[in-house]
Amino acid sequence: MPIEIARHAGFCMGVRRAVSEAQKAAESGKTIVTFGELVHNPQVIEKMEAIGIVAVHDVDETKGKTVIVRSHGISPKTAEAIARNAESVIDLTCPFVARLHQVVVGYSEDGSPVVLVGQADHPEVVGTIGFAKGDVYTVYTPEEALALPRMERALAVSQTTFPHERWEEILTALRTRVNDLSVQDTICTATVLRQNEARRLSGQVDAMLVVGGNASANTRKLYETCKSICSRTLMVERAADIPPGFANIHSEFIGITAGASTPDWLLKEVVTSMTDKEQLNQQLSTEEAEKNSFMADVEATLVKIRPGQTVTGTVVLVTEDEVCVNIGYKSDGLIKREDLVTQDVGMGDEIEVEVVKVNDGDGNVLLSQRNILNRKAFAELVEKYENGEYVEATGEKVVKGGLTCSINGIRAFVPASQLANRYVENINEFVGQPLKLKIIELDEQKKRVVASRRAVIREESAAKKAEAWDKLVAGEVVKGTVRRLTDFGAFVDLGGVDGLIHVTDLSWSHVKHPSEVVAPDQEVEVKIKSIDRERERIQLSIKELQPKPWDVAPEKYPADAVVTGKVVRITTFGAFVELEPGIDGLVHISQCATTRINKVEDAVNVGDEVQVKVLSIDPAAKRISLSIRALLEPEVTEEEIAPIEDDDAEVVAVDIEAMGAALEAEAAAAEESAE
Repeated sequence: MPIEIARHAGFCMGVRRAVSEAQKAAESGKTIVTFGELVHNPQVIEKMEAIGIVAVHDVDETKGKTVIVRSHGISPKTAEAIARNAESVIDLTCPFVARLHQVVVGYSEDGSPVVLVGQADHPEVVGTIGFAKGDVYTVYTPEEALALPRMERALAVSQTTFPHERWEEILTALRTRVNDLSVQDTICTATVLRQNEARRLSGQVDAMLVVGGNASANTRKLYETCKSICSRTLMVERAADIPPGFANIHSEFIGITAGASTPDWLLKEVVTSMTDKEQLNQQLSTEEAEKNSFMADVEATLVKIRPGQTVTGTVVLVTEDEVCVNIGYKSDGLIKREDLVTQDVGMGDEIEVEVVKVNDGDGNVLLSQRNILNRKAFAELVEKYENGEYVEATGEKVVKGGLTCSINGIRAFVPASQLANRYVENINEFVGQPLKLKIIELDEQKKRVVASRRAVIREESAAKKAEAWDKLVAGEVVKGTVRRLTDFGAFVDLGGVDGLIHVTDLSWSHVKHPSEVVAPDQEVEVKIKSIDRERERIQLSIKELQPKPWDVAPEKYPADAVVTGKVVRITTFGAFVELEPGIDGLVHISQCATTRINKVEDAVNVGDEVQVKVLSIDPAAKRISLSIRALLEPEVTEEEIAPIEDDDAEVVAVDIEAMGAALEAEAAAAEESAE
């Protein structure tokens, strides 16, 4: 008879934890109650009552007792009331439900509204509503979402067991009612996997069984999902509920899944009941007749196992939390999901496992795949440590003094001082993040590993710097990014090393501060003037990539050219006019006006913009003679010059030459002192 059990069926992690912890608590001998039913499964509740754990529904009934908070969680108000009455409290709220509570608290802190998608009277939904600081709207269908009032902003969250496809439909409706909808998908991963697997299986079988409590919301949603695909879907609480003739067990393909609150033993009971009883009886009769010889043969063929031994087995059953493996021993072996490396394992697969315990107390052999992987991973870790190689890790948990991380499943410790080059104020920023580390301590016997991120940063920085230094050549032109400015220059990042552009190398003109020419984060092209690797100093220049102003001055300012400039300083013998940054010309006092003046300020002042005529230019001496007067007085022709007596002319000529020589000497001396 072909029967397939859904790969994700039965107890989820939260329910398994709640049941296991409740059983442990019962061993204390104290009076223990659960506030509300621990899980929505009557068979599990019966077992809880059998060991003395009963459910109460009123806070007054918790007085003096040890109270277990159910996996669905409770509101803060109820929790406070129980804490006042109870002797002690064991909180077994499902981690996914607890995360939902945190999301609601965080968003609604300022009173913002929350839309909670789920069954309004479900304990999980009722408890979650109590965590909201503002208005809460519960919706179960897209129609209910469309009926909500319009809101400017709101948070959308879901009951952890809500079907994912219906969640998406409701979100579409909510976006028409809320302008700024913040969405947090709080559906637990087990629910998504269980729904997807049920959908897949129900599309392949002739008949489908959904096992779980009638009060279980997630079981009902599983049933609805399967029923929408396979019309012959039946929901039962136990094997006895399966009607005769439900399916032809000899020829039909039957699928079985179970809700998150359905225990494994109940699922196995249903599977067993589906077996052909007549065929089973015949088999038992034959086995009894041949029992002596058969058992002797079996004992002879059984393998012998011991803890720590590595064996190869065949997967015979896969559930959400465990995998059953036939290892050729009298009992099958069980591997918990957290000890399984091959997560996509299927029935019939051969896997390599390690024996952890020969008997776990219930006759099962405990196995692990992860132990094998850990041994191999640790051996690789030792090799990388000895070779000084880096390793990839993931930050896991903040602990006293630093951070724990996982390196291929191996736990390592990173001291806070080894997380970065700087002091790390918030170590939490590394949790869940990929980290490149270097192992700095390793104890093979104690399996103790200490690693450093700072060592990696420093070594990579040094390697990058060395590579950058190797590429730099004096005289070359390179590109860089301005990192910071100082009064004396600008520091430029050249790809791992910094160079300095001195303020005098920024421009051919006078620069008071580097900010006049460059700005932080600006990309610049510079020429490498000199490199001193030993002292780690690089001198750069922008100025040398620009033409020297005096090299092109003869073309820009030829004799007789008329140009405009600005008076920048005044002396007793004339005014210096800036034609462009780096090029000043002299207007002699005699060329400042058409009439004789006692001082230059009688004609011009600093800051005046004036039009001048170029009288002469000497680029080698960096001198330009300018005239304002030449543009103020009309040119005089020879005919207009009145004749004078020879004696007088000689006297005038001598006076002019003497005065001209004196003026030229004074001007030359002034220019030299100015330079």
